[in-house]
Amino acid sequence: MPTGDRPSGDKPKDSSPRYNASREGGPGGGTSGEGGSGRGTSCEGTSCGGGGSGVVRTAIPARLDRLPWARFHWMIIVGLGTVWILDGLEVTMVGAVGSRMTEDGSGISLGAGDIGTAAAIYVLGACLGALFFGQLTDRFGRKKLFILTLGIYITATTLTAFSWAPWFFFLTRFFTGAGIGGEYAAINSAVDELIPARVRGRVDLLINGSYWAGSAAGSGLTVFFLSERIFPTDIGWRLSFGLGALLGLVILIVRRHVPESPRWLFIHGRADEAERIVGGIEKAVEADAGRELPAPTSSITVRQRSVIPLRTIAETAFRTYPQRAVLGLALFIGQAFLYNAFTFDLGTMLTTFYDVSSSAVPVFLVFYALGNCAGPLLLGPLFDTVGRKPMIAGTYLASAAFGVVLALLFHAGALTAWTFLAVVAVTFFFASAGASAAYLTVSEIFPMETRALAIAFFYAVGTGIGGIAGPLLFGHLIDTGRTGPVMVGFLVGAAVMAIGGVAELLLGVDAAGRSLEEIAAPLTATEDAAGPDSGVGAESGGAHPHYPGLREGRVV
Repeated sequence: MPTGDRPSGDKPKDSSPRYNASREGGPGGGTSGEGGSGRGTSCEGTSCGGGGSGVVRTAIPARLDRLPWARFHWMIIVGLGTVWILDGLEVTMVGAVGSRMTEDGSGISLGAGDIGTAAAIYVLGACLGALFFGQLTDRFGRKKLFILTLGIYITATTLTAFSWAPWFFFLTRFFTGAGIGGEYAAINSAVDELIPARVRGRVDLLINGSYWAGSAAGSGLTVFFLSERIFPTDIGWRLSFGLGALLGLVILIVRRHVPESPRWLFIHGRADEAERIVGGIEKAVEADAGRELPAPTSSITVRQRSVIPLRTIAETAFRTYPQRAVLGLALFIGQAFLYNAFTFDLGTMLTTFYDVSSSAVPVFLVFYALGNCAGPLLLGPLFDTVGRKPMIAGTYLASAAFGVVLALLFHAGALTAWTFLAVVAVTFFFASAGASAAYLTVSEIFPMETRALAIAFFYAVGTGIGGIAGPLLFGHLIDTGRTGPVMVGFLVGAAVMAIGGVAELLLGVDAAGRSLEEIAAPLTATEDAAGPDSGVGAESGGAHPHYPGLREGRVV
């Protein structure tokens, strides 16, 4: 079984030599090593390239992690990461154009309550889409699913622009959410498996934080699309959705060139294809760098399987790693509660307590979004240098502390609209970096075969619990028209973020700069090394032969 959780002092699940510091990629050289030394994959048993099962020893993870930054990595960010901008654009624009869709002459005849219903349906679609497409991503590959889910998003959001009745609008919002939810699972898993370990943290935070760049753009573009001097009442809101579809098409064009994850390929019996992809990446990177790459320093042995049962994936994620599962839930529920409560209700708070006009709310939302975008951008590199555990715990606890300050100043009447926004922006500067790191965490700390499903599960559960409870609670508290009850809501939000920070301190895994396979060994590697009857179990001791930090179950 894979290495156990760090904080409890549990012994590693497996202490046998899965890794080998061979420079040749395994005994006998490699099947298709190209360019540079120490590359290649060796196979035993049936062919490792034709989708069958066999034992394969490969240096592919180490080869990917040693790559210097190059144009290939920028293609990954543009082709995969920019979808978060679409999500931010989508959510913000719907909230902003909702009032226009309720007006006479809008062409759809929505009521005020229908806008809230559409938002709930979008979130429901995202949660179910994450779960459904997440397990498909682990089974059928990253690329098939990140192409499929983006296609679903583009189709659904295009159809949204042609909505003529509430039921059709609800239907298209559900499938738009499903596409976005599926993206979360497919994209985060693919990015982490293609980006070098030393910069994985900052890249993940940059990508997840780009949601707020889309949100800021959505708030600004809304002012343009809702101008009746430029567009008729029944046209402007439709063009808003059309813009999202157009951007999605541009991303799809770039995404076609992003390869399948070589890590997924060699585990699923397609090692020859993985070798070809990595060899091509290495040649392109060497051309960019103008020098030959160093030899990889480790390899991994796995027993290939073309299909890994969903039950095996789920049991491993949540039975073998229960403490990591608790950590993921604490991080996701905390950030989902705080974010959905504030994002959905910030405009209402400004109009209710600070007499901000509804037409001016988008301006405030732009500054709110920019503060959120700045957190991951500026703090992201520290997650790779200072480390995951201090930075994740620090950002969660810092946002909780500023949340308490915000609650007290708000109730005391010491804030104007702009100073209120300033304290909110500082709070979410830290909260945004922590929330982005929640996605990074669950993508790193589970075995490769479970990665997409783990992301999907924690996103769905966190959003389903915190994302629903937060807006419901804050909505009722704001309706009282009194600062006291709202202050209580702020304190509850601070408390759930503090719980996430404490959970990171107690249960966190320091994954900075470490190979994904070192943090959590693939299930197939575990089966080959230990086997069901080997007696290697949760309480076995010993040290990992290549990574001494795994001794006595510690992950350092």
